[in-house]
Amino acid sequence: MTKQFNPSWTLFALAISAFAIGSTEFISVGLMPLLVSNFHINLAQAGLTVSIYAIGIMIGAPVMTLLTGRLNRHRLMMLIMILFIIGNLLAASAPTFGVLLAGRVVAALAHGIFMTVASVIAADVVAPAKRASAIAIMFTGLTVATVTGVPLGTMIGQLGGWRWSFIFISMIGVIGLLADYWLIPRNLPLPSKATVRGIIRVLTNPQLLFALLVTALGYGGTFVVYTYLSPLLEQQMHWSASAVVLILVVYGLMVALGNTLGGRWANARPLIALFKMFSGLLITLLILSVTGYSHWLGLLTVLLMGIFAFMNVPGLQLYIVHLAEQNTPHDITMASALNISAFNVGIALGSGIGGQVTTNLGLGWTPIFGAIMVAVSLVLLLGLIWLARPAKSTDRHCVQN
Repeated sequence: MTKQFNPSWTLFALAISAFAIGSTEFISVGLMPLLVSNFHINLAQAGLTVSIYAIGIMIGAPVMTLLTGRLNRHRLMMLIMILFIIGNLLAASAPTFGVLLAGRVVAALAHGIFMTVASVIAADVVAPAKRASAIAIMFTGLTVATVTGVPLGTMIGQLGGWRWSFIFISMIGVIGLLADYWLIPRNLPLPSKATVRGIIRVLTNPQLLFALLVTALGYGGTFVVYTYLSPLLEQQMHWSASAVVLILVVYGLMVALGNTLGGRWANARPLIALFKMFSGLLITLLILSVTGYSHWLGLLTVLLMGIFAFMNVPGLQLYIVHLAEQNTPHDITMASALNISAFNVGIALGSGIGGQVTTNLGLGWTPIFGAIMVAVSLVLLLGLIWLARPAKSTDRHCVQN
């Protein structure tokens, strides 16, 4: 494998596909006002384009892992990207809001299994000490999507209509398909067969369960605010629609910075690094609850939130893999799949809570409820640190690897 394929190029291919997938996951954040206007729905209903997508990933990641566990990894990546393209074309041609949601679900099924498989591939093609950084490189596709894909898709939607945004995403998917075909090795080893019992083994292990809950609540807390970021910027901070596109670009740059830093910091002591990252996110959300009505202070706080928003992703994904290696070594792929589900449980929960808060209390309350989710995750993270100590500290194992 290493004689024919350079790991750097493999990671590059995964990042391109992650860019396509990241663009479609968050594109509706920028298109929210257009969807409200076109389908005559309210903000909470438009928010379903985020939460339904997340639920599709949440269910699809473990189910698709069970169904595709013995497929050749290269062939599986081809099928994933084809399914992804079909889902976005269905969304682009949707005559009703219900069909749009159906297209989102189809694309989400591809998303869940992609992130599961791509995370394991990224960790496998590099030296053990660089695994968090490799996962961060793969996830860079997601962060670059927030820098360019989402704002560009939003601008295309504003200029030519929201349908063209999904066509644009489909075209990126085709590029990702071609990159995967040429740059991912054909003979990657198959993981242990994923089984329903594997799901049970992962979920009944205290450390793995705590880690999954930390992922869901800590990562999801941002989405109470982020799902409704465009209306928050326009309605509460009084930025114009054209300015919001530029703000989303800068926000994406902050996310990219945070993701890169998070990957580096999590290589050695992921638990301690994650505690610091979530603490920073909690403080930022509390500040945003105060500055959210200010034109400039609100903007600066939103950008600070971008730094912490995805910073935790590489560490959370790496830590799950390490715990699975220690506690359920035959279920590493399933543990990865369940963590992808946990990310999207958080997205669905966060965006759902944000929708209810927006409807009943107003946009200004979303940072407070996001902070509550992150605070609970910090408590659980302390429990995870406590559980790790009797086993001679998983953090120390991470250093050795």
